[in-house]
Amino acid sequence: MKKLVHLTVNQKSYQVAVEAHHTLVQVLREELGLTGTKIGCGEGDCGACTVLIDGRAVNSCLVLAVQADGHEITTIEGLAEGNQLHPIQQAFVEQGAIQCGFCSPGMILTAKQLLDKNPAPSAAEVRAGIAGNLCRCTGYQKIAEAIEIAADKLSNKEGDKS
Repeated sequence: MKKLVHLTVNQKSYQVAVEAHHTLVQVLREELGLTGTKIGCGEGDCGACTVLIDGRAVNSCLVLAVQADGHEITTIEGLAEGNQLHPIQQAFVEQGAIQCGFCSPGMILTAKQLLDKNPAPSAAEVRAGIAGNLCRCTGYQKIAEAIEIAADKLSNKEGDKS
């Protein structure tokens, strides 16, 4: 039996009839066509399906779509403003932190949550902050560097607004 849920995804409202057992990642990809969120392990271990729910990074494979009813969801598609990449996305590109790209959406959204909470994390805090996200390509060094550069870009951007 399907249940009607209201999802606000990337600042757009959707009403979707979902099966009670469907996960948020399934609905994002299959019903809304937002395929930037990846399905990795399906068990909450890899972080490939990370999205932000009310600003908090969560593994969308572990969240039922009905649990997301009424919440604000941000996927990787919602970070850029038009053709302008978010500073975190831009830093990942510039640092070569994206190789195969499979982990990148989850890694970038996890980094966003980290930098929203801690705008100037230490190298150790960056590594701890992304600990729930697995990458098989980069060895994490370029990812950590990209997050540190993004932190600098974001702090300079905030300084420009003052």
